[in-house]
Amino acid sequence: MRLRTIFASALVVVVLVGSLCAILLAQAPIRARTIAATDWIIIEKAAHRMTLMKQGHVVRTYKVALGRGGLGPKVEAGDNKVPEGVYRITGRNPASAYHLSLRIGYPTALQAQRSHQAGIDPGGDIMIHAIRNGLGWVGSQHRRLDWTKGCIAVTNEEIEEIWRLVPDQTPVEIGA
Repeated sequence: MRLRTIFASALVVVVLVGSLCAILLAQAPIRARTIAATDWIIIEKAAHRMTLMKQGHVVRTYKVALGRGGLGPKVEAGDNKVPEGVYRITGRNPASAYHLSLRIGYPTALQAQRSHQAGIDPGGDIMIHAIRNGLGWVGSQHRRLDWTKGCIAVTNEEIEEIWRLVPDQTPVEIGA
């Protein structure tokens, strides 16, 4: 009887550890090499659409969730709006709290100067990212409402593809 209890306990531990490993591996982002298949990104806020371009041709289009502050242009830190203008991808975070993320170079020098002159903090930390870690199961349902703090959000699978297709310094045009 005691041997049976020990065996059952060991089996439960093995199953729990195996399940935990499977969950963690399923959440682990893919950090594949960038293949530079994109030379321009267009984000159309009203259409909730992001298009990757290469030499004037569409490479891929994604439906996106945006900032919960509405469709107007970002004015200041904390307004939860997506900025408008032309920026660049200035970095990447493989350890993002949102699976993977690409940093958008907001504010530009001119935007920062204008904000400073107006006494306004323009904010920053604008990203193209996926869904918060641990919530990847939400998938495309995250697009049912705008929920970010001024970022552009896609699914985990989509950010993995974008991560591979978009090199650093790619221009990002964000319009109304």
